[in-house]
Amino acid sequence: MIKLNRKNSFSKTEKMAETLLSKSLKILAVVCAYWSVSISLVFLNKYLLSSKDLKLDAPLFITWYQCVVSIIVLFFLSLLGDRYPSIDKFPAFHIDINIAKQVLPLSIVFVGMITANNLCLKYLDVAFYNVARALTTFFNVVFSYVILGQKTSVKAIACCGFIILGFSMGIREEGNINSLSYKGIIFGVTGSLFVCLNAIYTKRCMPAVDGNIWKLQLYNNVNAAFLFLPMMLFSGEHTVVMNFEHLSSHYFWVMMTMSGVFGIAIGYVTGLQIKVTSPLTHNISGTAKACAQTVIAVFYFTLNKTALWWTCNLMVLGGSGLYTYVKHSDMKALMREDEKHTAQEKEPLKNESNNVV
Repeated sequence: MIKLNRKNSFSKTEKMAETLLSKSLKILAVVCAYWSVSISLVFLNKYLLSSKDLKLDAPLFITWYQCVVSIIVLFFLSLLGDRYPSIDKFPAFHIDINIAKQVLPLSIVFVGMITANNLCLKYLDVAFYNVARALTTFFNVVFSYVILGQKTSVKAIACCGFIILGFSMGIREEGNINSLSYKGIIFGVTGSLFVCLNAIYTKRCMPAVDGNIWKLQLYNNVNAAFLFLPMMLFSGEHTVVMNFEHLSSHYFWVMMTMSGVFGIAIGYVTGLQIKVTSPLTHNISGTAKACAQTVIAVFYFTLNKTALWWTCNLMVLGGSGLYTYVKHSDMKALMREDEKHTAQEKEPLKNESNNVV
């Protein structure tokens, strides 16, 4: 009997170890996928926007084409969802005008966000891209209070101050090293603002699409594809595209299509990373990815950066990481207070029931 019990305990331990190992490997695979897709998308967009090989001066057209590719990918995924429903809840490829109208405010913000991000990449180095978009956290605090009425703790505000300091010092130091494009900075700040608004409007629009993120992406990209058309016409980009020397190049269209595929993939791997880990771990992973992206960009483009430049980057990334940790701690404290308050409300009811008995 003792031997049998020992064998059972060993088998249970082995199964637990196997389960833990498979779970850890799954998390590692998802995090690696998120890092690979996110970093690849940034470098690919930079290549399309300002490389010597292509250098198509039509950021709106590039972004519009990415939306069109996303729609095509979603169409094929809808066919896959019908045949293999166990993979994911891919919606049927159908556009309802009423739902499209409900999602339109989000689509306007979405167009502003991806346009500003791509224009920021066009005018700035990939290495400085994260610093230029560092004010996302600051705008998150502002909009949480103005729109949602949520107050932020003193510790979280202090983290924002640390980020703003790193951002300000970073701009000054980047200007001392290179010829800094203030257009890029303006687009970076604008992109940060739209990122926060995008998160708020995404939450508001989710009920319209029954909480299905794929359905939301479909309507968002369809709306965006139409919104970009008048913007391209008014900016004169249609003329730039028609006169582009590589317009008939297969290589150019392959790179453009790849950027569109990566654009839809980043939405999927982001959601998957949150699903297999947690929002806190996702934010920490995003911060670590930004560090890796900066280092890769510096070495890939052979950029010479000073110690102060690196310090500014670390201040921005460190402040973002600390903000995530502080917000998570504040959330846990609020949950504990709610549980305590609920328990106190239930206590008199218990005493009343005891008295009745």
